[in-house]
Amino acid sequence: MRLADFPQPLGAREDAAVLDACFLGPYGENDALLEKLVVEFLRDHVYWRRNFHPEDPPAIPTRAAQQPAYQAFEARMRRELHALSAALKKSVPFHSPRYIGHMASDLLLPGLAAQLLTLPYNPNNVSEDAAPVTVELEVRAGLQLARMIGYPDDPEREDCAFGHLTSGGTVANYQALRLALALKAFPVALRAVGVPDIDVPDDDWLAFNTGPAAGIALSERWRQWRDAQPPAQRRMWQAAVEAARIETLGIAGFFERHPTLKPPRVLAPTTAHYSWSKGVKLLGLGRAQLELLPERGMRLDADALQETLERCLRRHEPVLMAVGVLGTTEYGTVDPIDRVVAARDAMQSRGLGFSVHVDGAWGGYLATLFRNEDGSLRARDDVATDFARFPLPDVHAAFAALADTDSVTVDPHKLGYLPYGSGAFVCRDHRAMALLAEEADYVFDGPASTRYMARYRRLGQYIPEGSKSGAAAAAVYVTHRVLPLDHAHFGMLPRQTVSAAEAFHARAQRFAAAVADVVHAQVPFAPDSNIVCLALNPVGNTDVARANAFVRLLHEELRCDPQRPLQVKEFFGSMTTLRPDALGIAELHRIATELGLDPATFDGDADRLAILRHTLMNPWLIDRENGISYIDRYFEFLEQRVRELQRGASVPA
Repeated sequence: MRLADFPQPLGAREDAAVLDACFLGPYGENDALLEKLVVEFLRDHVYWRRNFHPEDPPAIPTRAAQQPAYQAFEARMRRELHALSAALKKSVPFHSPRYIGHMASDLLLPGLAAQLLTLPYNPNNVSEDAAPVTVELEVRAGLQLARMIGYPDDPEREDCAFGHLTSGGTVANYQALRLALALKAFPVALRAVGVPDIDVPDDDWLAFNTGPAAGIALSERWRQWRDAQPPAQRRMWQAAVEAARIETLGIAGFFERHPTLKPPRVLAPTTAHYSWSKGVKLLGLGRAQLELLPERGMRLDADALQETLERCLRRHEPVLMAVGVLGTTEYGTVDPIDRVVAARDAMQSRGLGFSVHVDGAWGGYLATLFRNEDGSLRARDDVATDFARFPLPDVHAAFAALADTDSVTVDPHKLGYLPYGSGAFVCRDHRAMALLAEEADYVFDGPASTRYMARYRRLGQYIPEGSKSGAAAAAVYVTHRVLPLDHAHFGMLPRQTVSAAEAFHARAQRFAAAVADVVHAQVPFAPDSNIVCLALNPVGNTDVARANAFVRLLHEELRCDPQRPLQVKEFFGSMTTLRPDALGIAELHRIATELGLDPATFDGDADRLAILRHTLMNPWLIDRENGISYIDRYFEFLEQRVRELQRGASVPA
């Protein structure tokens, strides 16, 4: 296959010129640039140390390096660092275009350099006392992400969004649950105490189903009413409301005090990340309150969501949150966020209020493709100019609806190409965060400011973590400054990867035709983003267990093996499964028929179908500079292995 067969996005030449400077590179081509940056700013850090009270004498004498104990320590340190360096050579080569496995790739130089630059200062982003610079950078990084999503990002607006960094998407999802529960239960606490004059709903069910927007408005009326009271009355009312809150009473105590209410459900698609199961357990709601909804084409079935909401309303079962996924971990598919938002609004008008959270840990940065430089939404036709198929109308509608959701999870350490761990949580209206505020006298001194930036300098009050790296915040903020989060700048990265996914999909279809004599091959679901899966089954086989064994043998050639030299691996890939409970009967029969499998063999140990999964993040999968298509090379390798397996040995059942 010729390189010219792969479509080249418009503006690819300009993108390539910028990409040349963005990464260390598959062969470390930009080593001199990174070394220059590291040395420059290490020296700058040393000068900073020397200029803080330069009248102080050096604590470490110049002769120290000549002492035997010093030299012995240096020798031990060098020995251990050399051992570590040698061990790390067994690491997975995320930087290489031959790596198409999990959600990892090379690191952007602006973020890597910013993180290395900041590490010696060791800021702790719990508060400005420990991180006077990087706390503000983290808050501003949250605003950068809010703009990308379509949320209000002007701190002068009373309804400005707020975002903060986390160790990853899992903790960001915990924060979404935590905030949604606080916002849902707070009106019930106000009603229990009997706060007057602020239009508290008339009964517990109405109060529990106020909905996010009305709940924020009510909490603002409460704050203004409370602050207008004389000091003694203000303290009394504040204490009474705090005592009635779910955060004080706990889950059991709250629902014991309000027996007409039931614990709320969290509704999520079956492809949702396992962090949602962990989250409801951690929050104390319990796994039974997480209801996984069926899918259609590996996307949330919006009709099933509507039916579930109707049942909840009919049975007076409250809903805490409906979760939509923006790029599933396994398949990269995009849920119909627009229909989830529409369902929230329709049910709210009927008395069933809940939040909508988008888990965009994977696909969040794809939103840059949909943003103009002024922050406005791009029309679908404008986005589609660069692609053969992307975005489908449903995908464009989903990204357009992000602005109307209540909160979003994004992972800068995935499609943001930044070091682990930097996830992010962003909520649409920062005023809700007041319900999460925690006091700690030894960290936070004095009352919280009402000014946006000043308030969130006390970051530890609002986030799940305590101590956290300011260096990660610097990396995220600086990267977004160098590559603003719009289609003309940062968007060049997802543009490359989505184009690669389209090329991969087209090449997979040609591969399927080429190996049709030995194996049935298919892409079960056309990609919504930049993850493409491949299902395989030897010709003549009808049993799912044997097909799974065949795919696992292939995967052994694609997975990391620390016992073997890295160089013996041609490519690195990953594996996932298709489950009948997620597929549905119609999709199960379609895929099984196309692969020559008997659907009845989906039972016992073979309750799912193993498939190869390819995450196409690397910007050099199609290397036009050297006339190389790693996509083409991969399928040539895969065809060779498929034929060898079919010739060489029987695949165990």
